Amino acid sequence: MQPAHVGPRVLLRRLREVMAGPEAAQTRLNKITTLIASNMVAEVCSIYVMRPGGFLELYATEGLNADALHETKLRVGEGLVGVIAANASPLNLPEAQAHPAFKYLPETGEEVYHSFLGVPVLRSGLILGVLTVQNRTQRHYSEEEVEAMQTTAMVLAEVVASGELDEVGEAEEVDLGHTRSHQLSGASFSGGVALGHVVLHRPRIHITNLIAEDVRAEKERLSAGVERLRESVDTMITAPDLARSGEHREVLEAYRMFAHDRGWVRRLQEAVDTGLTAEAAVEREQSNTRARMMRSRDPYLQERLHDLDDLANRLLRILTGTTGTAAGGELPKDAIVVARSMGAAELLDYDRDRVRGVVLQEGGGNSHATIVARALGIPLVGQVQGILNLSDTGDSIIVDGDSGEIFLRPLQSIREAYGEKVSLYAKRQAQYTRLRGEAAQTRDGTPINLNINAGLLMDLPHLERAGAEGIGLFRTELQFMIASSFPRMDEQVSYYRAVLDSAGDKPVVFRTLDIGADKTLPYLHHGQEENPALGWRAIRMSLDRPALLKLQLRAFLKAAGGRKLSVMFPMVAEADEFRKARALVDEEFAFLTRHGHEAPTELRVGAMIEVPALVWQLPALLPLTDFVSVGTNDLLQFLFAYDRGNPQLAAQYDALSPAFLSLMKQIVEQSEKHKVPLTVCGEIAGMPLEALALMALGVRSVSMVPAAIGPVKTMLRSVDLAAAREVILPLLDHPDHSLRDEILRFASKSGVQLHG
Repeated sequence: MQPAHVGPRVLLRRLREVMAGPEAAQTRLNKITTLIASNMVAEVCSIYVMRPGGFLELYATEGLNADALHETKLRVGEGLVGVIAANASPLNLPEAQAHPAFKYLPETGEEVYHSFLGVPVLRSGLILGVLTVQNRTQRHYSEEEVEAMQTTAMVLAEVVASGELDEVGEAEEVDLGHTRSHQLSGASFSGGVALGHVVLHRPRIHITNLIAEDVRAEKERLSAGVERLRESVDTMITAPDLARSGEHREVLEAYRMFAHDRGWVRRLQEAVDTGLTAEAAVEREQSNTRARMMRSRDPYLQERLHDLDDLANRLLRILTGTTGTAAGGELPKDAIVVARSMGAAELLDYDRDRVRGVVLQEGGGNSHATIVARALGIPLVGQVQGILNLSDTGDSIIVDGDSGEIFLRPLQSIREAYGEKVSLYAKRQAQYTRLRGEAAQTRDGTPINLNINAGLLMDLPHLERAGAEGIGLFRTELQFMIASSFPRMDEQVSYYRAVLDSAGDKPVVFRTLDIGADKTLPYLHHGQEENPALGWRAIRMSLDRPALLKLQLRAFLKAAGGRKLSVMFPMVAEADEFRKARALVDEEFAFLTRHGHEAPTELRVGAMIEVPALVWQLPALLPLTDFVSVGTNDLLQFLFAYDRGNPQLAAQYDALSPAFLSLMKQIVEQSEKHKVPLTVCGEIAGMPLEALALMALGVRSVSMVPAAIGPVKTMLRSVDLAAAREVILPLLDHPDHSLRDEILRFASKSGVQLHG
């Protein structure tokens, strides 16, 4: 075979001219194959494109019979083209018909050709198609020719993935390679359903400048970029909070090992030597590595793929100077943000009116971003393996925050089904809106106080929309979590005053800082703990650092001057802890009045019941309090000694178990005995069936996420509470794991509306 007529730089320019032309897609494809064949001095050039069902269809050819177009189809693994797709690697044969995978296709007329070179058309490690050239003579194509084909395939990949070929082929819907439909499962962290389009939190960097003008300069850029990458990784690993030994340290050391891997860097340099830019070399090596490792069944290699992907993306951002997130760009009106992980502040950077949902490849149920998503009512699904590899900005996507399912580029039937689900949800919301002005009381006339949980100023409009009576829990730590430094006194006063102003005449219960466990502040050194959920957190931290607590208490009192103020302390384990905390409130109140500041017209101080030990101290605690709130999330996990963030245990312990309901009944009875108002503000308060059980136990005030007000109100207006008590209370002595089925039977038989 003769040397190529033109170099890759000229070929690339001519390909772009063809792709930008006004002709129909088939005409452009034919021109592309003619151009490549001429450049490669080949008698045949063919383009096969991946189709739904795993078929590679002949889309364009120069040299084979034209009648074979869109008729010749090979499965992945079938024939030479199928082998290339299955292995995601080139095939270079002097005698194609001698290969065991060769398949004779009489309609193509290719029996007269002997030498064969084929390369995969890859994008993000996924097979979009196969590009081949053939010659009559027997010869082995040179390394330079293989490199030229791979470079050409990179350009072709952009054409295939962009949808340029949609008009080609049969009338059926074209779904090409990286654009085929996927159903993925993850963990539901924030409920709701969202239909929209993918916005990658850190947009994938698409390389348009593939051919180097100056190879030496590109190698220098690559070397400088790799050096900066290694420095950033070393800095990350030596950070004080990551420096100690442990399993995480081993993971980070493995990460650093990849960054310093000479083989990886050598392959990048060799790719630049062939004429690619530094960015194109990184992208090609990343795509080739991803393709190989995605086909491995070794779970260790699959896990390492994430590390290599992250390193390559970091290097691409360094080379291109791209450091921002998609929050700073133009968003579609139905954006679904897809990320590996996110912080609370990063999520809040997005336009709330445009973000419909969030999907995280990693992330936990108690992460800061999850907490904010719940507060905003945004569906969020986490731990969705592979979502970053499979998706790209602009892809259609459905997020089911209730089931944890993700439908990427969904089929029409799925879109229609979820469209109906969203329509039904909208109808229910309209029903709940109509209930906003109706009394929150049971069918037999028992009034129930319905409040919302909040943590951000943007939550306050939900008070009016949901028809809630007030804010039963305002999480003050969210303001601290999204700040870059500890909020000053004047900032806190301004913030709490704005909350009270927005609430108007409706009551607000402020919870003091609940920091620790899953909620840490980057500017407050916390140290490492083996079991942070049981560690130095909430009131324990506040009493150990009274200056921080007194600063917040003083801000509350200043902000509430001339109006009512309710403050409660989280994670109280002993009556003595509350006594000490209340003494600090009294001290700050006396200080402000002594210095002429306007005092609140009414001051109420309460405790959260989250630690089981406190239940047996209620006779000592309640006389000291003005009100109490039950945080069922922690109370439930501490009662059963299980980690509610552990997916293996997430469904094992039930809030409707006799043990938990008996404990709740004891709390209700003690509160009634001491005439101390009680509110339940944990997640189960917003679940209609669980709320029914709580009300049967005597709970008359609940606080929940705003979206739950409608369903709970619908439930309570349909239930005869006296009848519910007669059925549920005798069940508390049963040895069952859960009373859920019995309570469901009562609800069904009695016509209680649990789902709107």
